Amino acid sequence: MSPVIPIRAESLGCEPQHQIQTERGQREVFCGLTGIIWLHRKIQDAFFLVVGSRTCAHLIQSAAGVMIFAEPRFGTAIIDERDLAGLADANDELDKVVDKLLSRRPDIRTLFLVGSCPSEVIKLDLSRAAERLSRQHNPQVRVLNYSGSGIETTFTQGEDACLNAMVPVLPTLPAHSPKRLLVVGTLADIVEDQLRRLLTDMGIHAVDFFPPRNSQALPEVGPDTVFLLAQPFLADTSLSLEARGAQRLPAPFPLGVEGTTAWLQAAASAFGVSATLFEQVTAAPRQRAQAALARQQPLLEGKKIFFFPDSQLEIPLARFLSRELGMVLGEIGTPYLHRKLMAQELELLPAGSRITEGQHVENQLDRCHAEAPDLVVCGLGLANPLEAQGLATKWAIELVFTPIQGYEQAADLAELFSRPLRRRIKLAA
Repeated sequence: MSPVIPIRAESLGCEPQHQIQTERGQREVFCGLTGIIWLHRKIQDAFFLVVGSRTCAHLIQSAAGVMIFAEPRFGTAIIDERDLAGLADANDELDKVVDKLLSRRPDIRTLFLVGSCPSEVIKLDLSRAAERLSRQHNPQVRVLNYSGSGIETTFTQGEDACLNAMVPVLPTLPAHSPKRLLVVGTLADIVEDQLRRLLTDMGIHAVDFFPPRNSQALPEVGPDTVFLLAQPFLADTSLSLEARGAQRLPAPFPLGVEGTTAWLQAAASAFGVSATLFEQVTAAPRQRAQAALARQQPLLEGKKIFFFPDSQLEIPLARFLSRELGMVLGEIGTPYLHRKLMAQELELLPAGSRITEGQHVENQLDRCHAEAPDLVVCGLGLANPLEAQGLATKWAIELVFTPIQGYEQAADLAELFSRPLRRRIKLAA
């Protein structure tokens, strides 16, 4: 049995106290390559070249559901037996693949070389390869690299690694420039447009989003930059931006009415927006979202939910479901507990919430069955077995693929949790 290490809530600087423990053992997660699925849709002139095995290629293709009539902006440079045996120079082979790709796709402006478990096994130095290829194809194409290996990571860390690789090439904001707001984290275009409109209506016009839709339109960053995280799994990117002089605005994440309001309030306070103007801008969308949530609440209120660690969205989701929809929180499992980034979220959780950092999947399955929750949030690998055992499940990865941030998406987020319960009711009828 793996050790369970209790952590005192006082050490987190958060009140009320929660039951927080760390668990180590077998894990059930996707690898960071999965992040390519939403990143390649966002950065429209970039290409993600996975340096990996056929298994890596099958994972990306099956997860993406590539349309027949669309040519995707990702691919795999296959490492085969000759590479593993050292019979071929992997760098020469990679150069040939990149040359062929760029000649075929002249629209590519940024090429990401994405490391995998196989490329790490053969110790292929993709950082040096990226530097070499960048020099060869400059200025038409910038080549960057990051690791999507799943050996010690969870799947959302692929985005963190990608954005962190981009931070060093962000232009420097000139000294003593007017303050700028940087929203960090991949958002659906419609969500980005909605948030930009709300910020603009408050008078905050100097707003950039990272990553941008076009890799050539990188935001400037410097000491006059303040940034808000739109996603909770960007710890390394946050540290790198702070190293560039930018200041993070502490805030809950923009999930649900309460989270979105507090997130926008952090920006408003930083830019001196009056309380009157903030209320004028947010009142109507806030009321629409509250009315939409009220229609979802009867089915969810009083139902117990159990989170397996998967996406790092678990704590903000638990806060939203508990405070705005009346769900009862069982165990809240999360792959990593970034105490600094989660401080405001932890303060909003009900007193005594049980949070588990890390995973020993067999032990957690035992606890889940003992609690008999009404709904379980977990990865794809656990969902079917749990459904077969009579538990309703929600795929954690769907919460990353779906637009869920902001006022207009609050009811859509709630429906992701009510839908499995409705399905159960219909099946039982």
